Amino acid sequence: MSLLMLGMIYLYIGAAIAVVFLLFGLGRIDENAQDAWIFRPLLIPGVLLIWPLVLWRWWVLHKGEEKLDRHRMPRIRQERVQLTFIIVIPVILVTALVVRQDPTALEPPVLIEAPQ
Repeated sequence: MSLLMLGMIYLYIGAAIAVVFLLFGLGRIDENAQDAWIFRPLLIPGVLLIWPLVLWRWWVLHKGEEKLDRHRMPRIRQERVQLTFIIVIPVILVTALVVRQDPTALEPPVLIEAPQ
Protein backbone atom coordinates (compact mmCIF):
# COMPACT_ATOMS: atom_id res chain seq x y z
CA MET A 1 0.00 0.00 0.00
CA SER A 2 1.46 3.33 -0.97
CA LEU A 3 2.13 6.22 1.36
CA LEU A 4 -0.39 8.34 -0.50
CA MET A 5 -3.09 5.72 0.06
CA LEU A 6 -2.26 5.57 3.78
CA GLY A 7 -2.52 9.36 3.97
CA MET A 8 -5.88 9.32 2.25
CA ILE A 9 -7.21 6.65 4.61
CA TYR A 10 -5.94 8.67 7.59
CA LEU A 11 -7.73 11.79 6.33
CA TYR A 12 -10.96 9.90 5.56
CA ILE A 13 -11.04 8.52 9.09
CA GLY A 14 -10.26 12.01 10.36
CA ALA A 15 -13.09 13.49 8.31
CA ALA A 16 -15.60 11.03 9.73
CA ILE A 17 -14.41 11.65 13.28
CA ALA A 18 -14.35 15.42 12.70
CA VAL A 19 -18.00 15.49 11.62
CA VAL A 20 -19.17 13.39 14.56
CA PHE A 21 -16.94 15.16 17.06
CA LEU A 22 -17.82 18.69 15.98
CA LEU A 23 -21.55 17.91 15.99
CA PHE A 24 -21.78 15.94 19.22
CA GLY A 25 -18.51 15.85 21.17
CA LEU A 26 -17.08 19.35 21.29
CA GLY A 27 -19.75 20.64 23.66
CA ARG A 28 -18.99 17.84 26.10
CA ILE A 29 -15.26 18.51 26.16
CA ASP A 30 -15.40 22.29 26.36
CA GLU A 31 -18.35 23.92 28.12
CA ASN A 32 -17.64 27.26 26.40
CA ALA A 33 -18.29 25.68 23.00
CA GLN A 34 -21.70 24.17 23.75
CA ASP A 35 -23.78 26.59 21.67
CA ALA A 36 -21.02 28.07 19.53
CA TRP A 37 -21.65 26.71 16.04
CA ILE A 38 -20.03 29.42 13.95
CA PHE A 39 -16.41 28.60 14.73
CA ARG A 40 -16.67 24.82 14.46
CA PRO A 41 -15.92 24.67 10.70
CA LEU A 42 -12.64 26.42 11.49
CA LEU A 43 -11.64 23.40 13.60
CA ILE A 44 -12.03 20.89 10.77
CA PRO A 45 -8.42 21.09 9.43
CA GLY A 46 -6.98 20.64 12.91
CA VAL A 47 -9.26 17.73 13.78
CA LEU A 48 -8.39 16.07 10.45
CA LEU A 49 -4.72 16.07 11.39
CA ILE A 50 -4.84 15.24 15.10
CA TRP A 51 -7.93 13.04 15.19
CA PRO A 52 -6.28 10.29 17.30
CA LEU A 53 -5.60 12.81 20.07
CA VAL A 54 -9.14 14.23 19.78
CA LEU A 55 -10.62 10.75 19.93
CA TRP A 56 -8.50 9.83 22.96
CA ARG A 57 -9.48 12.98 24.85
CA TRP A 58 -13.14 12.50 24.01
CA TRP A 59 -12.92 8.91 25.27
CA VAL A 60 -11.17 9.90 28.54
CA LEU A 61 -13.79 12.52 29.33
CA HIS A 62 -16.63 10.21 28.26
CA LYS A 63 -15.50 7.55 30.76
CA GLY A 64 -16.29 10.03 33.54
CA GLU A 65 -12.79 10.89 34.62
CA GLU A 66 -11.97 14.35 35.86
CA LYS A 67 -11.78 17.15 33.39
CA LEU A 68 -8.29 18.14 32.38
CA ASP A 69 -7.03 21.33 33.98
CA ARG A 70 -5.92 22.86 30.72
CA HIS A 71 -7.01 26.38 31.62
CA ARG A 72 -5.04 26.59 34.84
CA MET A 73 -1.80 28.30 33.94
CA PRO A 74 1.41 27.81 35.89
CA ARG A 75 1.79 31.48 36.82
CA ILE A 76 5.39 31.31 37.98
CA ARG A 77 6.60 29.79 34.74
CA GLN A 78 4.49 32.18 32.70
CA GLU A 79 6.11 35.21 34.33
CA ARG A 80 9.58 33.76 33.79
CA VAL A 81 8.87 33.10 30.13
CA GLN A 82 7.53 36.63 29.69
CA LEU A 83 10.63 38.12 31.25
CA THR A 84 12.82 35.92 29.06
CA PHE A 85 10.99 37.08 25.94
CA ILE A 86 11.28 40.71 27.03
CA ILE A 87 15.04 40.27 27.12
CA VAL A 88 15.60 37.84 24.24
CA ILE A 89 13.50 39.48 21.51
CA PRO A 90 15.25 42.89 21.62
CA VAL A 91 18.64 41.13 21.73
CA ILE A 92 17.73 39.17 18.58
CA LEU A 93 16.54 42.31 16.79
CA VAL A 94 19.64 44.34 17.72
CA THR A 95 21.92 41.46 16.72
CA ALA A 96 20.13 41.14 13.38
CA LEU A 97 20.60 44.85 12.71
CA VAL A 98 24.29 44.79 13.67
CA VAL A 99 25.17 41.64 11.73
CA ARG A 100 23.12 42.63 8.69
CA GLN A 101 24.99 42.46 5.40
CA ASP A 102 25.96 45.67 3.68
CA PRO A 103 24.61 45.45 0.12
CA THR A 104 27.27 47.89 -1.17
CA ALA A 105 30.09 45.59 0.00
CA LEU A 106 28.81 42.62 -1.97
CA GLU A 107 30.20 41.76 -5.38
CA PRO A 108 27.91 42.46 -8.31
CA PRO A 109 26.08 39.42 -9.66
CA VAL A 110 27.73 37.56 -12.52
CA LEU A 111 25.67 36.54 -15.51
CA ILE A 112 26.23 32.93 -16.43
CA GLU A 113 25.71 32.12 -20.05
CA ALA A 114 25.60 28.82 -21.82
CA PRO A 115 28.72 27.95 -23.82
CA GLN A 116 28.50 28.66 -27.54
